[in-house]
Amino acid sequence: MAKLFIEYKIIPRLMILIMTGVYVRCIEWALQQPDLSTQQASLISVVTGAMTGSLAVFLNSETKK
Repeated sequence: MAKLFIEYKIIPRLMILIMTGVYVRCIEWALQQPDLSTQQASLISVVTGAMTGSLAVFLNSETKK
């Protein structure tokens, strides 16, 4: 069973899927705000940067075998 998890990289793929869901929820929250403050916009900017970096690392690790 452990070999299956490692071979198919289930844990990293599950983590990226969960992170994507949370990121979408953050964007939905920001779009629902009537007047976004600079602090709220900064939070969304930081979350977007973190998601971009995580996705780049994940995709780079997928290409290497």
